[in-house]
Amino acid sequence: MKTQKFEILAAQSNIDWVGKKVTGAHNGTIGIKEGEIILNNGKLEGGKFIIDTASIKILDVTDPGTNAQFAGHLASDDFFAIEKYPEATLEITSVSGNDVEADLTIKGITHPINFDAAIAVNGDNLSATTKLLVDRTKYEMKFRSGNFFQNLGDTLIYNDFELSIDVTAKAVQPVLA
Repeated sequence: MKTQKFEILAAQSNIDWVGKKVTGAHNGTIGIKEGEIILNNGKLEGGKFIIDTASIKILDVTDPGTNAQFAGHLASDDFFAIEKYPEATLEITSVSGNDVEADLTIKGITHPINFDAAIAVNGDNLSATTKLLVDRTKYEMKFRSGNFFQNLGDTLIYNDFELSIDVTAKAVQPVLA
């Protein structure tokens, strides 16, 4: 049985996010600080990602003042509480085929999440992609949520946000199990 560890190349990996509201959507990026992916006989077995919440950027708001105000709001306790929680984590707990179970921790709150992952290995290089649908209210992000506030009208923000993860990793010394 051959176990192989791949270290995530943060500069070559990225996470795109989309948050939707009644009147449209916003999108941006958030960085991966570090992480690893573990393969066993060429199949995904485990891994952990550390996400740099302080790196969150908004791409669709072009006015600098509005963008800074929005970024400040995402950094606040209404959303990611970045000063107190500068990192979020995604840790794989089990894998069955392409179906991945993981623990997602945001703001110190952990919940299981399920997703499909596509992984390709070419020599010492690994690429992986996936999409996650995250219910922000599970992580104490209740701002303008219809679950907690009534009569929001067109100011309602939907509870789910999407993360599209694209990871590049490089093999480190393989470990034989």
